[in-house]
Amino acid sequence: MVKPAVAIDRINAVFGRHPGYRALHAKGRFYTGTFTPTPAAGALCAALHFQAPVPVRVRWSNGGGHPGVGDRAPDVRGMAVSFRLPDDTATDLLGQTAPRFPVRTVEDFLDLVESSKPHQVPGFLRRHRDAIGAILANAKAKAIIAPFSYAEATFYPVHAYRWTAPDGTQRWVRYVLEPLAAKDERPSAKISGKNRLFDEMEARLAEHPVRYRLQVTVASAGDDPHDPMSVWKGDRVIDAGTVEVTATDPARETGGEIVVFDPTRVVAGIELSNDPILHYRAAAYSESASRRMG
Repeated sequence: MVKPAVAIDRINAVFGRHPGYRALHAKGRFYTGTFTPTPAAGALCAALHFQAPVPVRVRWSNGGGHPGVGDRAPDVRGMAVSFRLPDDTATDLLGQTAPRFPVRTVEDFLDLVESSKPHQVPGFLRRHRDAIGAILANAKAKAIIAPFSYAEATFYPVHAYRWTAPDGTQRWVRYVLEPLAAKDERPSAKISGKNRLFDEMEARLAEHPVRYRLQVTVASAGDDPHDPMSVWKGDRVIDAGTVEVTATDPARETGGEIVVFDPTRVVAGIELSNDPILHYRAAAYSESASRRMG
C-alpha cells in the first residue's frame, strides 16, 4: 500500500504544491444550513441526524489540486456535507459529479490522477480496461463539464455504509445528493469570471436557500458494498431528507482553523464497509491537513 505521504507527493507533482491548500479539491468555499430527515430515513437508521433536524456545514469545490483554476475548466466538482449532531459529534458525506468510481485501489487512483490530461487518458484505459465502463458513464453524465450552478448539479458519494435501524435491523446503502433548484430560481444578473460558480451561488443565496434531496439506495442481496466500482441493482430508493443551504460561511478556515471532511467519520447507527479506498482516505486527509498547518 502506498504511504499517505508518498500519495500526497504524487498528487502535488501533478498540480503543484500550494501551501495552505488541500492536495485535491483545493478550490472551494464554505456554506451553512440545515438537514431535515424524513420519517422513512428515521425508520431505517438510528443515527441522530436521521431522527431530528441538525445544522450542516457544506463545502462546494473543484476537484483538482490547483486553487487558482478557473471555473470553466473541465473538472469533477465536489460537495462535502458535515452533519453537526446535538451530542457534539459529526458525520460527513463527500460527493462528486461523477456517478461511477473508475478504480478500486489507491495505486490505481493515483494512476488516474497522474493521467488526468486528455492525451494521457487512452494510456490509462489501456492499463485499466475495467475502468472503461465507468469512464463512459461519467462522460455521459457530463461529470467534468462545468455546471451552470453548484445548485443544479447532482453529487454522488462514492462509498456504501451499513445502516442500523432503531429496531436493530441492518441494511447497506449508498447516497445521492439531488438538486431541487428550479430554472426560475437562477439569479437575474449574468455572472461570469474565474469564480463564477461561487459568485453565482452567493447571488442565489441572497435571494433564497439552495436545497438538495438526500436519496438513499438500499442494497439488494447481490449488491457489493465493499467495492467502490460495483454497480448496484438496488432494492429500493428512499427520500432520506433535505439539505437546505442558507448562507455563505466566509469565516471558516480563517485564523489557523483547518477543516477536514472525512467519509470515515461515522456515528452510532452507521458503519463503514471494507472498501479499501474509503479506509485509506482518512490517513491521506490527515497527511494533507498536517501540510496545510505547516
